[in-house]
Amino acid sequence: MTPVRQNIVDEELAKMIASDFQPFSIVEDKGFRSFIQALNPMYVPPSRKTLTQKIIPRLYDREHASLQARVKEATAVCLTTDCWTSRTTTSFVSVTCHFIENYNTVACLLDCFEFSDRHTSENLAGELLRVAKEWDIENKVACCVSDNAANITKAIKLLKWTHHPCLAHTINLMVRDALKVMKPTLDKVKGMVEFFHKSTRATEKLKSTQRQMDMPELRLKQDCVTRWNSTLYMLKRVLESKDAVISTLALINAHMDALDQEEWEALQETCTVLEPFEQVTVEISSESYVTSSKMLLLCRGLQKITAYNQTQVTKRKVTELVTALSTSMDRKFHRMEYNTVLSESTILDPRFKRLAFNDNCAVDEALQRVTAAAARCDLSSQPAQPPGGQEGEEGARAPEVEPQMSAVWRLFDARATEDIARRNPSADAMLEVRSYLEEPLIPRTADPLSWWESKASVYPRLVKVMARRLCIVATSVPSERIFSKTGQIITERRNRINPSKLRHLVFLNANLP
Repeated sequence: MTPVRQNIVDEELAKMIASDFQPFSIVEDKGFRSFIQALNPMYVPPSRKTLTQKIIPRLYDREHASLQARVKEATAVCLTTDCWTSRTTTSFVSVTCHFIENYNTVACLLDCFEFSDRHTSENLAGELLRVAKEWDIENKVACCVSDNAANITKAIKLLKWTHHPCLAHTINLMVRDALKVMKPTLDKVKGMVEFFHKSTRATEKLKSTQRQMDMPELRLKQDCVTRWNSTLYMLKRVLESKDAVISTLALINAHMDALDQEEWEALQETCTVLEPFEQVTVEISSESYVTSSKMLLLCRGLQKITAYNQTQVTKRKVTELVTALSTSMDRKFHRMEYNTVLSESTILDPRFKRLAFNDNCAVDEALQRVTAAAARCDLSSQPAQPPGGQEGEEGARAPEVEPQMSAVWRLFDARATEDIARRNPSADAMLEVRSYLEEPLIPRTADPLSWWESKASVYPRLVKVMARRLCIVATSVPSERIFSKTGQIITERRNRINPSKLRHLVFLNANLP
């Protein structure tokens, strides 16, 4: 095997380890080496030391430089950040970056690093600024999205970046707080579920009863204190197995507080009330890139559906739950239409525009800000250039040399140049905004960036403003998702991994094509 081929295969091995979170020691495993020998007897896998000290760092440096060149071209970026503590009580901070490149959304991980200092606002701000400077984007941050923790919120404000709270985290806080009115009933359900999880005899009896009743054998689900929808899943599963659960508890003579008929009916209504919140949570958490332009419609939709449910529920405790949710939403979503980020993002999304607003004054203010931003845009560069992109081969060619120009055309070109110079940026911006608003809405499932690409030459100013708004995401889920992957690396059998090696692995896992 030639050295060139050896290096190529070594690199593919490193990519496999990073992508699949394989342990470095795999290259020393007897079974793996036998497998490699069977595939190609000429290939000699690198040692663990060579892999961790040469091959993976080299791959990391190359991917880092490649991604940095792309990020540098972005006209604006949105950052998300989150903190996490591993099973070894080591704290980590992740920072993801989102921008528009050639009219496509790009999401990437900038850094995931160990954070051993106190989690003060000043320390967090210092680390966020360090990452931004390393990637040369400290002056390009259109918004930074995080959870609602006071320290990270203040840290972002210290940097004078626009902060936006994660919608998923906000919904989690609202529903968790509202569910407190259902605590007595929920405690009974939790006790019931824990009983079945702790008792093998009870679990087997439940399965037997489910079979006898011709019901699917469903295991009861426990809830998680950090995820409100885990409570909904717990309630749904208990309701699905209601008859079998009641029969099993009676047969084994379990000593616990049983749910009465009123409470069972209240649980059913509770699930109906919480279902819209679950649908929104799943949508914004499962999609890889949820723009903030959706937030106004999603939040207004939740408020309207909850108001309707308030007229439909019949159980007193569920009525209290709906009232608590409505009050919380009124507080959290108060004057949301006047939020600069949300209102401008929504206006510039050709799927929504003014349709998401209830308040005309909020629309007018958002349009004034968008128009002013469009008027400030510098059109000295080519307006049709994709935001955050680079010119392709066609754009890179030198202009063809024209034959000697006649005096007539020289006169025309001079007058055309004078006409362009006399144009009023404010008037042009107003015309663009007015014309854009008159365009018909595109389908909700359509790609707004594809629409903007087709209209770039028509709205050269608005395209530049759009790039600073439609890059903003609705949640910090991208940063949280990094930690779910990091948790796969730091396991009980692999809890002493060097922080720099972890950093390389997580970066490559998130950013390798």
